[in-house]
Amino acid sequence: MAANGKLLGTPGVATIEGAAGGGIVPWAQLAGYASRDEISASGYCSQSNVKDFSLNNCGLQVNIFDRLELAVAQQNFTVEPLNVDISQQIISAKLRLYGDIIYSRWPQISLGVQAKTLKDPWVVDAFGSTSDKGTDIYIAASKLHLAAIAGRNAFWNITLRSTQANQLGLLGFGSQSYGRQLQIEASSALFVNQHWAIGLEYRQKPNNLTIPEDDWVDLFIAWFPNKRVNVTAAFLDLGEIAGIQDQTGWHLSLMANY
Repeated sequence: MAANGKLLGTPGVATIEGAAGGGIVPWAQLAGYASRDEISASGYCSQSNVKDFSLNNCGLQVNIFDRLELAVAQQNFTVEPLNVDISQQIISAKLRLYGDIIYSRWPQISLGVQAKTLKDPWVVDAFGSTSDKGTDIYIAASKLHLAAIAGRNAFWNITLRSTQANQLGLLGFGSQSYGRQLQIEASSALFVNQHWAIGLEYRQKPNNLTIPEDDWVDLFIAWFPNKRVNVTAAFLDLGEIAGIQDQTGWHLSLMANY
């Protein structure tokens, strides 16, 4: 049960939706350090603050034999100009379909699903959405190249997501004009040494509502002192949210693994 079967840092961290990956993009890796004969559990909390909004998020993850990841996340979103709080629960699963990010010739590939429930249904009418529930489906491919750049490990991930969520679902799902759309997400990282990684993420966002929803970008640095804990900090550029422009700020996450 004391999972210890992977290289330090290779499971990534926790996304703001609960799955293992980067801060804003789920990766093909499963959470924790469980190998094929182990079970691991992880818990995390994160805070994201931009100019006019903040998102507090806590969750739990379980990796079963490095084949199936189960996760639950609770998001609390604050619209500071209106002094309004919005909450959402996300229950997710990720299944490893093929490979290993290091040892297989081709990238590791995983299929994920995220069931989202908005706890404040008044948001649906306020923003012109059509539902307070939605499901994201994604497929992710990840690969870690050992000693690839000046002797340092290099990582990349591509994710294709089918979604009808407006701002992750915090502004409801769908609209009268648009439904499910395909979105591209990507991540890259360089392991400076065994304990530190720096990277970049991009997440395409749908435009279901009359107010624009800009794509997201983050620049992150992650610290892995050991396999029990990791800390991630990031600069966020989220563009326009709910009609308010120039939403830049920071993200901080603390995670523990068993």
